[in-house]
Amino acid sequence: MDSAAANPDAFLSVRDLQVHFPTSDGVVQAVNGLSFDLEAGQTLGIVGESGSGKSVSSMAIMGLHGDSAQISGSIELSGTNLLELSREEMRRRRGRDVAMIFQDPLSAMHPYYTVGNQIAEAYRVHADVSRRAAKKRAVEMLDRVGIPNPDARVNDYPHQFSGGMRQRAMIAMSLINNPGLLIADEPTTALDVTVQAQILDLLQDLQREFNSAIIIITHDLGVVAEMADEVLVMYAGRAVEHGPCKEILTHPEMPYTWGLLSSVPDVAGDTDSRLIPIPGNPPSLLNPPQGCAFHPRCPHRDKVPGDLCRTELPHLVQGGRGPQHTKRCHLVDPDAIYQLEVLPEIAPDMVEER
Repeated sequence: MDSAAANPDAFLSVRDLQVHFPTSDGVVQAVNGLSFDLEAGQTLGIVGESGSGKSVSSMAIMGLHGDSAQISGSIELSGTNLLELSREEMRRRRGRDVAMIFQDPLSAMHPYYTVGNQIAEAYRVHADVSRRAAKKRAVEMLDRVGIPNPDARVNDYPHQFSGGMRQRAMIAMSLINNPGLLIADEPTTALDVTVQAQILDLLQDLQREFNSAIIIITHDLGVVAEMADEVLVMYAGRAVEHGPCKEILTHPEMPYTWGLLSSVPDVAGDTDSRLIPIPGNPPSLLNPPQGCAFHPRCPHRDKVPGDLCRTELPHLVQGGRGPQHTKRCHLVDPDAIYQLEVLPEIAPDMVEER
């Protein structure tokens, strides 16, 4: 277990979270010993490839896994362990204390009900108000998230909204009860870059207004750079690097993080330069590799003596640049390798500036 001491100021504290799914082929170890803290008003970016455990962990926080999931550890929100609540108690907290913006608002919203009805219903579940008052509140929230002519659009159906407007409506629904924690699961994936920037600006504005803690789950490191105070990198169900956003983006100490950074195109860079993908495929969570889960894809595994990468799972330990930066890697001086070998290949301009 890699659980660090809990932050006494944390609004959300996750400790040794494990989420396993029994199947006919074996047990899928979707999340394995995840721990992190998040303070009110702060944003945590969780990044990693598909299947790394990002969405599974967030669904556990929301209490949305079925009875088939085997969940252990603790998820403390404002001092209450959500994993100890009954289904009904969790239902009362969902939407009021913690809310989620789903990746695809068109499938997350019901096609047979108007947008206004769905937002108003989310409000009435937690507030003893009339339908008229709830609809008025829905109009106010649609206006707050930038929907033009909200008095009329409140009566439209989801298919009558554009992708960006549907995402804004989902944000309105998520924030209508002023939750302390907002989880945004790939909130800008299907949007063009202009609308994406507007959505991110909106989330930041609303965070300042409501002082919400935000978890943003994404593949896009550009979104992380824009939004996050801290970054948690996940691979094969585990945290492999965690620390302040600027630190992770400028001095990453885990080869998997290097691979994520090298596969991001630089719009200001050389148009003829090619992207450097991470070789291989993510491992099966039914039968994860022995040792470091990333070692079959890691080009630096032979720099570690004694074949440790293939035989021993590295612990999540303090990196070389301070106690807030942790990494799961056997490399002795990963920052030196990154600066001398990796950075010149993926960002030569940064090396020249140094």
